[in-house]
Amino acid sequence: MMLEGKVAIVTGSGRGLGLAYAQELARQGAAVVVNDVDEQVAGDAVAAIEAAGGRAVAVVAPVGPTETAELLVQTAVDTYGRLDILVTNAGVLRDTVLWKMSDDDFDLVVNVHLRGTFTCVRAAARYMRENQVAGRIICIGSPTGQRGNFGQTNYAAAKAGIAGMVRTWALELKRAGITANTVIPVAATAMTATVPYFAAAVEADAKGEAMPPFFRHDLGFGTSADVAGLIAYLASDAAAGISGQAIGVGGDRLQVWSHPEPVVTEYREGGWTAEALAEQGPAILAENLQSVGERFPPLPEELQRPQA
Repeated sequence: MMLEGKVAIVTGSGRGLGLAYAQELARQGAAVVVNDVDEQVAGDAVAAIEAAGGRAVAVVAPVGPTETAELLVQTAVDTYGRLDILVTNAGVLRDTVLWKMSDDDFDLVVNVHLRGTFTCVRAAARYMRENQVAGRIICIGSPTGQRGNFGQTNYAAAKAGIAGMVRTWALELKRAGITANTVIPVAATAMTATVPYFAAAVEADAKGEAMPPFFRHDLGFGTSADVAGLIAYLASDAAAGISGQAIGVGGDRLQVWSHPEPVVTEYREGGWTAEALAEQGPAILAENLQSVGERFPPLPEELQRPQA
């Protein structure tokens, strides 16, 4: 087992992707601190891990506050004697277009995703550095944070911020031997279950059947279990040389996302005035515009479902 003797925290791991991560880490030998805001859900997750022969304990608390982050680390240390791995998965959604998004909608999503990632990683990094643990920090991003998505100002801001923080942490934690990476999953979740485009894939998954190859291969869209293998690998000693990366996974596809880089560079002596840009801008800017949002290929006819 890749993670024998290791101890992991997985935030937001009562159900869905987070539960799949916790179960795979346990299957690979790690003891796991499960986290959820629902006591019953957290307890069920622990029971499922233990029934499969793993070790787990629950912390029922909302992610975001420093107190929760410190409680998670303390629970890992008090229960299992150490902490080696942190997976920051907890999150919420409050989707709506910019002009309808309330302050509360924005603040809640950013607090859980972005601040929650920051507070948990800070607490874990402090423990790992002070105890000379060559730990693994794995933060969950999203294609929305990489590309943008209609109706998700708050979520896009949080997920893009997570990727930026991870690049910074990879620099800051390198000397301590601690890695930090962003995983960008593409999988059937409660959110994708409501999108007609994914209906055929979600239906197959719900029946315990294999998703059609179009989804698994062409879209890189699969199950929660398809993502969990990457989480376990990045948590292992085998991934000691991988840090600061944004790695996408879903279905049959694995991707390494590039960091933001300039696509064109031009110089003008004396600088770029408005007049100079009006004259030369179209050739430099308009001809090099970058696309935004995800673009999906048309669904094959046999996978289309009538919309309500």
